[in-house]
Amino acid sequence: MKTLFILMWFVLLGIPGNTVAQTNVLDVYIAEGMKNNLVLKQKNISLDKALLALQAAKSMYQPSVAFQANYSTATGGRNIALPLGDLLNPVYATLNQLTGSSQFPMLENQSINFLPTNYYDARIRTTVPIINTDIIYNKRINEQQVTLQEFEVQTYERELVKDIKSAYFNYLNAQQAVSIYQSALSLAKESRRVNERLLANGQGLHAYVLRSESEIEQVEAQVTQAEQQRENARLYFNALLNRDGESSIDTLKDVAHSLLMASSMLREGGGITGREELKSLQEVIDINENMVKMNRKFTIPKMNGFLDVGSQAEELRFNNQSRYLMLGLQFDLPIYSGNRNRTKVKQSMLELEEAVLNKAHITRQLTVSSGVARNNLEAAWSTYRSSLKQLEAAASYQRLIDKGYQAGTNTYIETIDARNQLTSARLSTEVNKYNVLLAAAELEREYATYPLKETENE
Repeated sequence: MKTLFILMWFVLLGIPGNTVAQTNVLDVYIAEGMKNNLVLKQKNISLDKALLALQAAKSMYQPSVAFQANYSTATGGRNIALPLGDLLNPVYATLNQLTGSSQFPMLENQSINFLPTNYYDARIRTTVPIINTDIIYNKRINEQQVTLQEFEVQTYERELVKDIKSAYFNYLNAQQAVSIYQSALSLAKESRRVNERLLANGQGLHAYVLRSESEIEQVEAQVTQAEQQRENARLYFNALLNRDGESSIDTLKDVAHSLLMASSMLREGGGITGREELKSLQEVIDINENMVKMNRKFTIPKMNGFLDVGSQAEELRFNNQSRYLMLGLQFDLPIYSGNRNRTKVKQSMLELEEAVLNKAHITRQLTVSSGVARNNLEAAWSTYRSSLKQLEAAASYQRLIDKGYQAGTNTYIETIDARNQLTSARLSTEVNKYNVLLAAAELEREYATYPLKETENE
């Protein structure tokens, strides 16, 4: 019965029926806003950065290859004395005497410096992680950071949908206000024409003509103000879509269909379980849980394997003796760090507890705000239905007074009052109608029911 009541009033008001083109007008604008909105582009850049961070975390599993080189030269410093001559020369002299030859030359004492001269060590080092729990948990946390950033993008998208709908409905409301005031201006000019004709025929009063002029000036000021409000609404709407402020706006949206959708929202109900904010808070909890697990793994040793292929020698020599191949393991087991690791575990546990409490607090706030939004929509519906009845009464009253004035039974002041009542009733009806749509957009945002395009990640 409620739906039939609404549809009957739509017929009386001459609202066009539902068409596919009309229904999709606002969705097209929303899609354009999703594509062009500058803030949303910034959010998507943050998402891309999170994806790159995830790729970097995944790459930690892979071997790393680096070229490393050292060069040093020195003079002075400690020496090692090697008395080779003192030790071997007597022996060599005896051997030469026995053999009657000089096969064993005399040697000089040697001194080897600890610091090398013109020494280089160049190598290609390949490092492979074998045991490292930090890499595992960092990868998980970065994956969750990507999901968290996706929820942040979707959260802004829902806000953008609500803002675009609200701006669009405000523009339609301002457009209707201009039409209503222009209609009132036409009636005021027609009234002036009638009064001037009556005055010319000796049946009217000059005061009525003056009052008509005053009424026309007043309505023209209202038309100018309404046109300015419409222009402001146009600028804001186009700014959301990142378009030129003077771009035209398609006003073929099927308002009747939107009102029916708002009515169905009240009948079907809803909840806040689909809110990206709650999903984000749960993701924060999961991230903190992984942080706790990662910090608790500080007792697990870390082990890396490495392979060096290089060359080292003095005087920049490069030959078979300088080249080398080295394979090894690096083992790291913390023994004592001043309880820093245990303190880090306690800090991460407190952050986890804080995230849990924050989710409970935000859930309560969202529950309250969604209830308020639903009550606002119900109140807007009630006010709109009341304004429809007032509009019908004002239209009937204006017709009766106008006929009475033409018949001479009502005064001109009564006709002005009746026209003002009709104009106010029409404005009130339009305002209340779009208040319903604005409240519906707010409730849709609270319930997170508008279908968003899924974020695709490679």
